Order: sequence, then structure tokens, then C-alpha cells
Amino acid sequence: MHIDYLVRMANDIGAFFASEQDQGVAAEAIRQHIQKFWDPRMRSRIVGYYNDTGGKDLEGPVRTAVQRLAEQTAAKA
Repeated sequence: MHIDYLVRMANDIGAFFASEQDQGVAAEAIRQHIQKFWDPRMRSRIVGYYNDTGGKDLEGPVRTAVQRLAEQTAAKA
């Protein structure tokens, strides 16, 4: 799956949680959604994108969510 599509999907998930006033809560909800519903290959690609670019096209809490996934992945390795 192309990374632009994954970035757009992640940002769309973030838009769903945009009404959450607490950005930390929103980021955690986004992280949980990606963890639960995305295929491991998709998660790996978005984490790799974050590691390579700092998540430059990920919006606000989405970037934080993917950062948390990256940290989780690094801790398991």
C-alpha cells in the first residue's frame, strides 16, 4: 500500500477524533485504532514513514499516535 494513502487514512482517523479537546486522549484513541484495525504491514509502513521523516505530513495527534506506535515497536525489538 502506498505511503501517501496510509498517511491520508491516518489523518482521516485523526479527523474523526478532532472533537476531543484533550490532544493526549485523541492521540491514544488514534493509536489504539491503528493498533487494533490496521494490518501489521500497514502499521510497519506508517511507523517506518514516521522514523524516516518525523511524520512530516501527519497532523497533530496523529503524529503523536504514530510516534507512540514507533516507540512500542522499538521497545519490542
